[in-house]
Amino acid sequence: MTLYILDNKEKEFRKQAMGHLGFALFCALFGAIYEQFSHEVYSFYMIYAFAIPLVFGTAFYLLLDWFDKKVKQPLCLSLWNMAIVTLTVGSLYRGVIDIYGTTNKKVIIYVVAAFLLGLSAIVLNAVESVKGRVRKDEDMNFFS
Repeated sequence: MTLYILDNKEKEFRKQAMGHLGFALFCALFGAIYEQFSHEVYSFYMIYAFAIPLVFGTAFYLLLDWFDKKVKQPLCLSLWNMAIVTLTVGSLYRGVIDIYGTTNKKVIIYVVAAFLLGLSAIVLNAVESVKGRVRKDEDMNFFS
């Protein structure tokens, strides 16, 4: 379980970015080793699975750090991380299925789950931002 300290967000975003970079490197290494033993059968889902945590994890958190954005709710970060992991695992699973030479219609569940997790993270952050603005406006009108 990860503990988020929102006051120290600069280090937290960089820590998250480095974690996702490590996950992306692991996925690239896993895909390379798996395809080395796949008898020259390749899957783009397996080859490019590393790009999901690299773009939606590492780049996303570095952009948050760069633009000095704040996340109001630690649950938003957890949901976003779950979406990234779900989509990456789904991509790896689809790659294994492709290399094996079969199909599975249930692979779409990973995409749908990742989309719902990511959407819920975005909506929760937007709701918290609106609540913060409303509270700030109420505080300003205290003497009115």
